[in-house]
Amino acid sequence: MWTPKLEKSSGPLYLAIADAIAADIASGHLAPGARLPPQRSLAQALGLDFTTVTRAYQEAGRRGLVDGRVGQGTFVRSASPVQRTAAVGFVDMSMNLPPIPEDDRVAQRMWESLGKLHGPEMTRLMLRYQEPGGALRDRQAGARWLQGWLPGVEIERLLVAPGAQGALSAIVATLVHRGDVILTEPLTYPGFISLAAHFGIRLVAMEMDEAGPIPHALERLIATLQPKALYCTPTLHNPTTRSWTLARREEIAALAGKTGLPLIEDDAYGALPLAPLPPLASLATGPVYHVASVSKSLSPALRLAYLVAPDAGAALRLAGALRGTTAMASPLTATLATEWIESGLAFEFLDVLRGEARERQQLVGTLLPRETVEADREGFHAWLKLPDGWSRGEFISRLRNMGVSAVSSDTFAISAPPEAVRLSLGGAVTREELARSLAMISALLSDRPAMTSLIV
Repeated sequence: MWTPKLEKSSGPLYLAIADAIAADIASGHLAPGARLPPQRSLAQALGLDFTTVTRAYQEAGRRGLVDGRVGQGTFVRSASPVQRTAAVGFVDMSMNLPPIPEDDRVAQRMWESLGKLHGPEMTRLMLRYQEPGGALRDRQAGARWLQGWLPGVEIERLLVAPGAQGALSAIVATLVHRGDVILTEPLTYPGFISLAAHFGIRLVAMEMDEAGPIPHALERLIATLQPKALYCTPTLHNPTTRSWTLARREEIAALAGKTGLPLIEDDAYGALPLAPLPPLASLATGPVYHVASVSKSLSPALRLAYLVAPDAGAALRLAGALRGTTAMASPLTATLATEWIESGLAFEFLDVLRGEARERQQLVGTLLPRETVEADREGFHAWLKLPDGWSRGEFISRLRNMGVSAVSSDTFAISAPPEAVRLSLGGAVTREELARSLAMISALLSDRPAMTSLIV
């Protein structure tokens, strides 16, 4: 059993153990992939308190030296370009980030592919502007990426946009004027709420059930308010994690076609399901604007989205709106995404992300009470419905005091917000960190609010 050589130090013992781990990794005494002793066994061998060793392993994890795997132990990390650091004692579960995979070999290969981007073609790319809808090669790669859930997209309808927000801005600019109405789900993407406020647009919530928008109620809203568009997230909805049923998608698509109501389909999570339901863009007879960001399926750092217009004419108008607002998506990140898609690395990494999401969702199913949580095993967020007695504001505050941040329903609400919070499972750097955070959330749920607070 590996045992650290602890030098005399005036500092805390847990830091001395973490320093010893670092020193033995640097010297080669601890090889990549080596399993460290169980925390309790090492504590007994050193004659220390169990919590001291626990803090030492946590500190080593924070430095990116080791990884904890739930049910398996703690292992020395392999060299990796992916940074796995987190603020000491604090886990941010508020931003809905893709989880960092425990096995990041594919990610290493993706970064190594940067070395292929050289030569005269890259020089021209670096020193030239492009058309606002993206280069032909990048649009062709986008069509290939969408093939898994939206096959047969014509290149003349597809644009490369600077992220979902850039795509949505262009769509709203072409469809809506100040004071107009857009229908949305009662809980919706905060970025679209901000966008509507910027454009002076009124958002009105549709009536929903577990299958999706209720058709007869939606038809009444269309007749009464004459909205300019309907904005929605039918797959792995943010924040509730629900997906519209196929029957409901077909009903809403048919209703939109009958009334001529444009649909804005935010498909940020559409790449994640292994057996995806058909998107509205493949069902509707009327105009559908399909936005497929790669932030949740490849990388938020790319700031890239593939925007599919209803027809070539609409695509030209959208390209004009992109020119007037953002000029173009970054050719550098678009080229990188194209390289990953053409080489197949993008699809390999998507499979890795799916596997990591399933592992993290399994922790949710194990550690959180089933009656309080909604989740989909193919996504990486969860919707926590608070028990009676808890208010969302008080729960968020108590959770933050415990070192975990989450986001309340107010952030997403068009109408009255429910007592609920969204948890991002990708915010935790490792599964072990996520398991600790979920255990704290579970413990907080089991207490009455008055028992968690002391005011003097």
